[in-house]
Amino acid sequence: MEEFKHFINIISRPKIIFPIILTLFFFVFPPTDLLFNINQKLRLHKIWTKKGGIILFSLFILFFLFGLTDPNFKLIVTKPDNVPIVGLIFLTFFFLWYSMKQAYDNDTKIAEGKPPKEADDAKEKVLVWPDLVYVEFICLILCSALLIVWSIFLKAPLEEPANPAISPNPSKAPWYFLGLQEMLVYFDPWLAGVVFPTVIIFGIMSIPYLDNNPKGCGHFSFKERKMAVSIFLFFWLVLWVFLIVVGTFLRGPNWNFFGPFEFWDIHKLEPLANINLSELVYMIVLKQKLPTNILLREIGGILALIAYFGLLPILLAKTIFREVYNRLGALRYSIFMILLLMSAGLPIKMFLRWAFNIKYIIAIPEFFFNI
Repeated sequence: MEEFKHFINIISRPKIIFPIILTLFFFVFPPTDLLFNINQKLRLHKIWTKKGGIILFSLFILFFLFGLTDPNFKLIVTKPDNVPIVGLIFLTFFFLWYSMKQAYDNDTKIAEGKPPKEADDAKEKVLVWPDLVYVEFICLILCSALLIVWSIFLKAPLEEPANPAISPNPSKAPWYFLGLQEMLVYFDPWLAGVVFPTVIIFGIMSIPYLDNNPKGCGHFSFKERKMAVSIFLFFWLVLWVFLIVVGTFLRGPNWNFFGPFEFWDIHKLEPLANINLSELVYMIVLKQKLPTNILLREIGGILALIAYFGLLPILLAKTIFREVYNRLGALRYSIFMILLLMSAGLPIKMFLRWAFNIKYIIAIPEFFFNI
C-alpha cells in the first residue's frame, strides 16, 4: 500500500497529471469532427456513459475510503473548509455522467429516426401547482435538514481574530477564489485577476452566439453541439474546478505542491529556478548577456505571441477547424479563436512553468508589463 500511495503522490504532480487530464478531456469531449470520429471508433462514450461510468464512480469512492485510512489524506479531506470541495468533486462527476448519458442516448435515438426523450416528456402536462411547488417544498425541507445536520456535526472553521503579525501557512483564499489565487502564481495580477476571469465569463456567455447550430436545441445532445459543450466544459472543468482542487488539496505550506498522501511539512523547500523566455534564449542557449534594448531582448516572446494569435488561427482554419470556420464565418471565427486561445494560454503557461520553469514569455518590468 505504501508503494501505491507513493505512486499516487508522484502522478499527482501537476506537470504529470495535467497533460493526462487534458488528453482524456479532449478525447472524451471531442470539440472537432476528427476527435469525435476517434471517440466513436474507440467507443469511449459507450464505456463511461454506461456501466463504465458507474464502475469508475465506484472505484473513485473506494479510493476515497481507502484514502481515509491514511492520516495525511484524512487530515486534508476532512478539514471543515475542504469538505464542500469533496462534495463538489463527487457531484461534478455524477451530474457530468448523468447529463452526458442523456445526450448520447438522445443522439442514438435521433440516429435511429426516433424523437429525443425530451419530446416524449413534453407531451406530459405538468402544473406549477401542485406538482412543481410540491417538489420544491420537499427539496427545501431536505436541504434545510441537511444544513442543520451539517452544522451540528461539522465544526465551523473559526479561528482567533486576525493578527497582522502572524500569517497562516499556507494562506488560502475562500474555495471559490482558489482558482484565481492559483492563476496569480503564473500571471501578473492584471491578467490573473481581471483579464482571465473576464475572458472565461464572456467566453461562456458567447457560446450560444458563436455556435448557433439550430440542431440539438431543446434536448440533450452532444453530437450536434459538440463544440459548444466541449468549450463550456473546458472553461468549467479545466479552468475552474481543476484549479480549485489543486489549490485545495495539493497546495500546502509555503505554497509548495504535496501529494494526497504526503505530509505537509512546513520545512519543505523546493528551489525555484524560474527564468524568463528571454533569459532562456540569450543566457542559456546563446550563452550571452541580455541585450539592453527591450525590443531586442523580448523579440522571441513577441514573435511567439504573434505566431500564437496570428498564425495559429489561420492554420487551424485550414486543418482541424475547417468545418468550424465554414460554419461560423470569418468574423465569428476570429472572436471564437481569440477567446479560445486566450483561455488555452492559461494551461499552456501553467505547464511551461511546471515542466520548464518558464516564468514569463514577455518580461518588461520597466513598464510593469509581463505575460
